[in-house]
Amino acid sequence: MFCYQCQEASKGTGCTIVGVCGKTPEVSDLQDLLVYQLKGISLYTTRLRTAGIEIPLANKFVTDSLFMTITNANFDYKRFVAKINEGFEIRESAKQALITAGIEIADLDTDLTNWTAANPLEMEAKAASIGVLATENEDVRSLRELTIYGIKGIAAYGEHAFNLGAVDGEIDAFMQRALVATTDDSLSADELTALVLETGKMGVQVMAMLDKANTGAYGNPEITTVSLGVQNNPGILITGHDLKDMEELLKQTEGTGVDVYTHSEMLPANYYPAFKKYKHFVGNYGGAWWSQVTDFETFNGVVLFTTNCIVPPRKSATYVDRVYTTGSSGYPAFKHIADRTDGQAKDFSAMIAHAKTFAAPTEIETGEIVGGFAHAQVFALADKVVDAVKSGAIRKFFVMAGCDGRMKDRDYYTEFAEKLPSDTVILTAGCAKYRYNKLPLGDIGGIPRVLDAGQCNDSYSLVVIALKLAEIFELKDVNDLPIAYNIAWYEQKAVIVLLALLSLGVKNIHLGPTLPAFLSPNVANVLVNAFGIAPIGSVDEDMKLFLN
Repeated sequence: MFCYQCQEASKGTGCTIVGVCGKTPEVSDLQDLLVYQLKGISLYTTRLRTAGIEIPLANKFVTDSLFMTITNANFDYKRFVAKINEGFEIRESAKQALITAGIEIADLDTDLTNWTAANPLEMEAKAASIGVLATENEDVRSLRELTIYGIKGIAAYGEHAFNLGAVDGEIDAFMQRALVATTDDSLSADELTALVLETGKMGVQVMAMLDKANTGAYGNPEITTVSLGVQNNPGILITGHDLKDMEELLKQTEGTGVDVYTHSEMLPANYYPAFKKYKHFVGNYGGAWWSQVTDFETFNGVVLFTTNCIVPPRKSATYVDRVYTTGSSGYPAFKHIADRTDGQAKDFSAMIAHAKTFAAPTEIETGEIVGGFAHAQVFALADKVVDAVKSGAIRKFFVMAGCDGRMKDRDYYTEFAEKLPSDTVILTAGCAKYRYNKLPLGDIGGIPRVLDAGQCNDSYSLVVIALKLAEIFELKDVNDLPIAYNIAWYEQKAVIVLLALLSLGVKNIHLGPTLPAFLSPNVANVLVNAFGIAPIGSVDEDMKLFLN
């Protein structure tokens, strides 16, 4: 195997024996093969699209499959074998659609569109020749993989939007066209760089679509105080990102005597007005995704993964038989809840019955945290914020969005937040918030010093806020605002957030705790020279740099 798509890439170069995330070589190979298969399907669908022909089933398959290959989303070997076999059927239906339409396909008879496999062993054998390292030129490889990781992030947000009834044919077309472009040896480095920036533009578009879908379904997030304690009933702990799953779980648990708690990136569900009517929706339990190895033990009850951020359980774990997955997530030892069919809701009844057999969760902390500062809420406070900036009460904003992680060097972000002067405000989104959202940082004239916009996709809100402030202060360049960007990353959704920021012209972003292993020296230099991308340093050095 060779995988370097996340921040934990072994030795800062790539995982070659087993993934630091826990991914096995066999699953890694199948993920590579699935992406390769998607490139072949996309060869067909992009040609069909030139004739005005869409295959919605293929669009959905590409999106779901890309999401399955995101770090920590799915570790289930059998699910990948089944997905690849499904892909053969999708590819054949696309081919037949081309033939029926009388569209030329002789020039597409390549290995991408012709390979097949009768069993899993043949799949693994095929995977050995088509992985990341099959592209020999490291700069071309870097730009191709940067694009692929970006569209994996787009796919993640696209799937959430699709579950709420939102689709955008332009986004589907771009993802498939980009997949095809990563197979084109004629493209120059400049053309591939342009593709990377176009990926960022599509990232903005998909996050805007998801924001509209979320707020259209559940209302605009509002300032909310979230309980960190526990109640006396059995509980279900829901983690991941999918708000449609959240809605259906709350409806099905109402009146059952089972309480619902959020974990990690599902925390922002507490901010949506539509969910507040459920009295058994009682708060948040635990911390960021990586703390699940202890949080799930003490929770006692049932756990539902709606998306990625699975940590393979330790051998000593006692919670394995009470964890469920759904959607694109999966783990061999966890039970899986099937997708929706015929417009019906997912069936959580077995999981709810299971939850009733447990005692209430063990309390691990008490108190409250405040969130809900997405763009609509901040706009409602705009006069107050602007006055604070004009008066000097707020000297600077720090965007500290992104991902948390389990490595010791992530303590940098906690220390950075603690050392920020009292006249600064942190704008955050994503699970990076767990490094500082429970610190007693106080407020500035009633404005909390940590403004949590929501999930990682709600980094879009932070950009909208910045653009609005630039408009209010009559600035032509968003980079002239008193805003610094100190962003933590972990996986591919963070990659698309970064590319989205770059596409909007945001510069001088500091990225950590390490720069991506998939950036070749030359590609890294392009990002440094064009956008001012820089790695983090020490807290004190960076503090001095940002404040000056």
